[in-house]
Amino acid sequence: MNKEPKLEESKNEERFCRTPDEPTIRIRDVHKSFGRTHVLRGVNLEVKCGQTMVVIGGSGTGKSVLLKCIIGLLRHDRGEILVDGQEISHLKEKEWNQLLRKFGMVFQRDALFDSITIWENVGFGLRQHTHLTDEEIKAIAVEKLKLVGLQGIEDRMPAELSGGMRKRVSLARAIAMDPSIILYDEPTTGLDPVMANVINELMVQMREKLEVTSIVITHDMESAYRIADQIAMLYKGEIIQVGTPEEIRNTSNEVVRQFVQGEVEGPITRGKDFGRVDLQPARRYS
Repeated sequence: MNKEPKLEESKNEERFCRTPDEPTIRIRDVHKSFGRTHVLRGVNLEVKCGQTMVVIGGSGTGKSVLLKCIIGLLRHDRGEILVDGQEISHLKEKEWNQLLRKFGMVFQRDALFDSITIWENVGFGLRQHTHLTDEEIKAIAVEKLKLVGLQGIEDRMPAELSGGMRKRVSLARAIAMDPSIILYDEPTTGLDPVMANVINELMVQMREKLEVTSIVITHDMESAYRIADQIAMLYKGEIIQVGTPEEIRNTSNEVVRQFVQGEVEGPITRGKDFGRVDLQPARRYS
């Protein structure tokens, strides 16, 4: 007789917001440098409980660095990052491991383990952090795969899947332990427009069905407008504007406007050489 999966063992008891406007994540004057390269120069940002915050900005501006600081993959040099009121840099190992269970992470390049099956990828965190049996973990993995629109693939290997399917498996893995916070690093990068919209819709559903707080790193403005409650622009190591999608779309800030409209001329590119070439008319030989 098959056992029912013990979902309660993987449930996050602090999933639901205590008050509607309560910030789940507070970032205060956060700095991060690599040698002499200053990437984050005093980032300030608040993400309310249940909200999807999209952080936009050009390549190399520190968006992914900020995400890695929030989840502890990188340690910030100074400033504060508070998750549910806890400043993460002061946590002991046991406290930090407990806090990490609140997080799910969707990496830019799906980061699946090629040597294990799909259900083992989805259940990897459950195997590491719970006492569930393989049978129970597989049942949970199948359930999470269904939530992202994948059925009957749990015994396949990652190499057998398309890029879009692998991205959805990555999302299923992120929600396997019922996190209250999901971090997405460029979730639509490398996908065709149709599959990118599939991922966008799934992110919206995660917010609505699972009531999670999300931070999404992207430079895809179509995706940002679709999924965001709030959008923050990171530029030169600082957040220079936070607003609703409509406020960002109609911004008066010249830097933000150039970025979201994809304009070649403006303060972001002023004084920089982007390889423009003065083409001369072709010489014709008789």
